[in-house]
Amino acid sequence: MAKHNELGKKGEQLAKDFLTEKGYTILETNLRVGRNEIDILAYHNNYLVAVEVKTRTSNFFGNPEEFVSNSQITNIKKVLNIYVDDNEIDNEIRIDVVSVLFLNNKIEIDVFKNIN
Repeated sequence: MAKHNELGKKGEQLAKDFLTEKGYTILETNLRVGRNEIDILAYHNNYLVAVEVKTRTSNFFGNPEEFVSNSQITNIKKVLNIYVDDNEIDNEIRIDVVSVLFLNNKIEIDVFKNIN
């Protein structure tokens, strides 16, 4: 596995643990529809939440959460809409981003809610 893939998987596991501690109930990970993916799908405070995880080893070019593009948000919404329709879900939905930064032998994790 490529080094960046290993970093991404490690970041996703840390994000799942972090979200669980924050009261999220993890439903699915790496939910794919075609070429589009939701990293983590969870429930939190009566919301169905699609979570994009961004992991970096430096913030030289910006913080991890700044690297979520508009096209990624559009693709997440596509997967989320299909999931909601297929599972007849009636909850409010939102998109959160978890930022995982490995910096100076420390791990910084933060969640940014409702980025859509």
